[in-house]
Amino acid sequence: MRIERVCSMCGCVLGENESTEIDDELICDDCAEQHTVECDHCGETIWADDAVTDDHTTLCSTCFDDHYRRCEDCGRILHDNDVLWHNDYPYCESCYDRIDTEIEEYGYKPEPVFYGDGNRFFGVELEIDYGGKDEASARQIKDMANSRHEHIYCKSDGSLDDGFEIVTHPMTLDYHMDQMPWDAVLQRAISLHYKSHMTSTCGLHVHINRTAFGETREEQEQVIERLLFFVELHWNELFIFSRRSPHSMDRWAARYGMEKTGKLIMDKAKKGNTGRYAAINLCPYHTVEFRLFRGTLKLNTLLATLQLVNHICDSALFMSEEEIASQSWRDFVMTVTEPELIQYLKERRLYINEEIEKEEDDI
Repeated sequence: MRIERVCSMCGCVLGENESTEIDDELICDDCAEQHTVECDHCGETIWADDAVTDDHTTLCSTCFDDHYRRCEDCGRILHDNDVLWHNDYPYCESCYDRIDTEIEEYGYKPEPVFYGDGNRFFGVELEIDYGGKDEASARQIKDMANSRHEHIYCKSDGSLDDGFEIVTHPMTLDYHMDQMPWDAVLQRAISLHYKSHMTSTCGLHVHINRTAFGETREEQEQVIERLLFFVELHWNELFIFSRRSPHSMDRWAARYGMEKTGKLIMDKAKKGNTGRYAAINLCPYHTVEFRLFRGTLKLNTLLATLQLVNHICDSALFMSEEEIASQSWRDFVMTVTEPELIQYLKERRLYINEEIEKEEDDI
């Protein structure tokens, strides 16, 4: 005896080729048209009530969970490859463009604006923490720096607990000293309850353009070799200068290790596995990054750090490796004339064993 097949939804008798199977149920073509849809990603037929949809996309829940997000603003379904993230929330391109963003994502890199006259530029990355990853606070700090020119921008940084990174456009040392309103920026950060030195998370990183070391890549490499040699030769003094703990230095700014020549240190750097977490980070194509220094919201410490990096660059540029090797730390600091750097060296007992009382603690 033949058993008739019937639609599980409307009860009609199904013809030989008139049925759709879904979740072990058979339904007629009319019911399928009314109550099912096809997933745009995997092609599976699913109940319409179970579909994840917008005006343009229909998905099964599995494909949505594995490969898609909804725009936080307009609700549009976006493939993961098309999502733009802001503060850990997904956005479509049009909604993202309307966000008043004060803290950019970590990978944000605007076209650099160079400030000051010269060929040696310093880009500063100052990490601040404990005051909140807060758009309003970032706006206040940016207002202090950018009243006349766009000197800084702010970025997220996953190494921080509750803060962000202040990043300058490249500036000459004179511009940092005389025209960049560092005092106002640091004081505003302090008033907003941020810390930098008094954390275990914050660093002060200084980028120098590689073109400051020579016109060709070969010339630049030779100068950078001498720079690495200087840093390793005077590692103990620079460690004291940095204010970092041994653990912090190993984690965020590891040394390459002393060798007989700068070229051997460079070879070790290129073959090593420290990546960008090296005291002197050579990974960027256009810059060399000093990562040794602990963060600070003290103006004199920040300016002294820039001045020290400038003196190290001078040594690498204008001295031979033999001259660097024969120069003691005492001889090196005797060439320093800047009052900010002399003050800091004395505070750290790095200025010909002369110590003075600190003006104030680092923050």
